[in-house]
Amino acid sequence: MPTSSKITRLLFGLLAYISLGIGLIAIVIPGLPTTEFILLAAWAATKSSPRLSAWLENHRLFGPILNNWRNGKIIARRAKVSATVSMLLCATLMLVMLDHGWPIYLAIGGMSLGNLWIWSRPESLAQVS
Repeated sequence: MPTSSKITRLLFGLLAYISLGIGLIAIVIPGLPTTEFILLAAWAATKSSPRLSAWLENHRLFGPILNNWRNGKIIARRAKVSATVSMLLCATLMLVMLDHGWPIYLAIGGMSLGNLWIWSRPESLAQVS
């Protein structure tokens, strides 16, 4: 295998494991998007680690998320509600605990755009067709 191919696999592997780690942390920290990091980890794993890719595909929590995404870019309503609640909690905490400045409003704006995108995705295969 050529060196550049090994380096590419290594970089994709690094991205996969870092994304997975952030995704796992995001499960308990409001405001961090779990689903997006798991999707990124799965994508990077397919390019670097068949073992990690298979583990994600067969995981009881992440497997259904990945399957839904592959079969129509579906995001379940429960995931949408969870993301919305965590973003609202995070925005509220930032507004209460931090000085109000442009970084806070930029973060809230980014969360709002992300939330709009999440809610624009279908929730079932029936909505895809």
